[in-house]
Amino acid sequence: MSLTTETVSPKAVALPPLPAEDPLTAAQWKTLLAIADAVIPAIKPISVANTSTELPATDNEYSTALSTLQSLTPEADGEAVAKAYLQDHATSNPAFREGLHRVLALCLPHSSRKELIMVLNILNTRPGSLLLTGYVTPIHEQPVHIRESILQGWTTARLPLLRQLQRSLTMIVKQTWIKSTETLPRVLGVPRVPVGMIPGKGYDYEFLQIPPGNKPEVINTDVVIVGSGCGGGVSAKNLAEAGYKVIVTEKAYHWTPDHFPMTETNGWSHLFMNGAVMSSDDTSISVVAGQAWGGGGTVNWSASLQTQGFVRREWAERGIPFFTSAEFQHSLDRVCERMGVSTDYVEQNRTNAILLEGARKLGYAHKAVPQNTGGKQHACGHCTFGCGSCEKQGPAVSYLPDAARAGAQFIEGFHAERIIFSTKGGKRIATGVRGTWVSRDINGSVAGEPINRRKVIIKAKRVVVSAGTMQSPLLLLRSGLKNFHIGRNLHLHPVSVVGAIHKEEIKPWEGAILTSVVSEFDNLDGKGHGVKLEATNMIPSSWLIWLKWNSGLDYKLHAARMKHMTGYISLSRDRDTGQVYPDPVDGRCRFKYTPSNFDKGHITEGVIALAKMQYIEGATEIFTTVPGIPTFIRDPASSSSDGINDEKFQAWLEDIRATGFPAPESMFVSAHQMGTCRMSAKAKDGVVDRTGKVWGTEGLYVTDASVFPSASGVNPMITNMAIADWISRGIADGLFERPRL
Repeated sequence: MSLTTETVSPKAVALPPLPAEDPLTAAQWKTLLAIADAVIPAIKPISVANTSTELPATDNEYSTALSTLQSLTPEADGEAVAKAYLQDHATSNPAFREGLHRVLALCLPHSSRKELIMVLNILNTRPGSLLLTGYVTPIHEQPVHIRESILQGWTTARLPLLRQLQRSLTMIVKQTWIKSTETLPRVLGVPRVPVGMIPGKGYDYEFLQIPPGNKPEVINTDVVIVGSGCGGGVSAKNLAEAGYKVIVTEKAYHWTPDHFPMTETNGWSHLFMNGAVMSSDDTSISVVAGQAWGGGGTVNWSASLQTQGFVRREWAERGIPFFTSAEFQHSLDRVCERMGVSTDYVEQNRTNAILLEGARKLGYAHKAVPQNTGGKQHACGHCTFGCGSCEKQGPAVSYLPDAARAGAQFIEGFHAERIIFSTKGGKRIATGVRGTWVSRDINGSVAGEPINRRKVIIKAKRVVVSAGTMQSPLLLLRSGLKNFHIGRNLHLHPVSVVGAIHKEEIKPWEGAILTSVVSEFDNLDGKGHGVKLEATNMIPSSWLIWLKWNSGLDYKLHAARMKHMTGYISLSRDRDTGQVYPDPVDGRCRFKYTPSNFDKGHITEGVIALAKMQYIEGATEIFTTVPGIPTFIRDPASSSSDGINDEKFQAWLEDIRATGFPAPESMFVSAHQMGTCRMSAKAKDGVVDRTGKVWGTEGLYVTDASVFPSASGVNPMITNMAIADWISRGIADGLFERPRL
């Protein structure tokens, strides 16, 4: 099968313009870019290297690197590709600085940017340089090899601030470079779109256009739904099909399937909240949350696991018997049937097949993961940036078109600022939503000045908030609600990764992303807390950021071997929680969350189990993100008949267990957010009641994963949609008693 890049070329999507004000001074930029070029340096033989700007390698190191890279690249002129890759450095492409500028100006919260600026200013002084680097000469005046040695020293510095600084700076440089480099894709041979992808036809949406005006535009409807994701989509379908006038609003913009999959640069910017740059206040964990038409269902990996029995029982024991009722199972089945959820058409790629076979050999419980692909085989490793085939039945392909056919209307580019209330008999009654609508530009994109900005008031009999776990509580807080629990009880499913290198070519970006799961360790405490072990997304900018940075040359050589890699996640059903709150400066989403020692202990056991599965499957190297733990390199002379009983391997596993995840240099990530508007049997214990209605209000409901009483323990899409199905059908029944518009 030929690469589809010969016949399929998704439409380009321009990025929004950068702010006019530069986030850094010229001196600060000089220091930051000097550090970036030490993380990703140009590498030359010592005989010809300009040591002030290029990293010198011995002749033997350079020739070995060149030979290794030449053997990896799929292009005919491998030597030229390899040389270009070694000579590439972070700032050699202007797109790198632009990407860094975008992160600093648009993604980092004010407090984080201030902290970075403070560090850069200290590094620019001779006393500050001596304190942080051990040299009087500022880091930007140092040759590359000295800059590199400074970063290496920070990795094990006694001062926690320096260890945290090294982790944060190398992470942001790696990701920005991976998105902007032109040489890495040539070495890897990653196709622009999935192999064999057949473009699909999406639904032709019509979005309401608001005319110019000085006063707020007023629109009347039966139900206004804030958010077009999994909960909002299901709610829209049910309420529209029940005969009510429905308007769905979405802050993001709709991109037709011929734009998918987007490039790595554009996909992160257009389809994820805050450009996918969201870290907890202590930077211990990053959150990746969809912000797109169709919400997380547009960017997730098709995994469609139903809520497990022990979670249902836990939630029922909290006074919500619905979760152990036949009605909940009916809702789970309804959403799975609509999206064609099944394992019948799953074809495991090598990454997933290795996970299943390793689990089988070790006696671990394992199974295929059902996919919401409408009864089709779906081999799309690029779905994180949108599904160009339309085979993935997310809300934009299934529920929202159903709602449109039943008469629902849609508004994109609408930021819901607050819910409007009236008061009657001492009760707060939701009567609508107020917000700002921002149109597209004159070219129908978002890269230029919008044609129109307008305040809009949408009056409704029912307000349904489905903006997601990170945003729904902020809308309730902006609207003046005072419930203590709003924004609290944040569950995240913290994740750590394990990678391995195999002799065979894996090409991990090919095939479906997540089609297998190992559940052997999902109840480690006897109370339903533990880890799921799954394959992870292997698009370069998702995966290669997790490779440890030991030196510039080592990182480049390691990254170039990605086609031989497998990647997995140890995903914790967390017990301990955090909090979402608005940034005091600009109101954007901020959150407090530190993975607890309890949850980190479970993640560690998952990491060890994943390493065992890779070993038993013949991996030659196994690596983790546990600080201080080196890559395990298999002894070629070891006997396969020993299974996992290799003494050196067992000693390495014990080092992982003993080390755990030390703070502050350990780093986790989560793509699952739950609980910040949790459902409860009593008003004092949560935000919404058993019908999804916000306590202390009338006419106001929440239908997204923020209502989960605790963490779901599995990819939350199906649980989210089933709860939304039940709540929205209840809303429809309640509206039936009143005259319709």
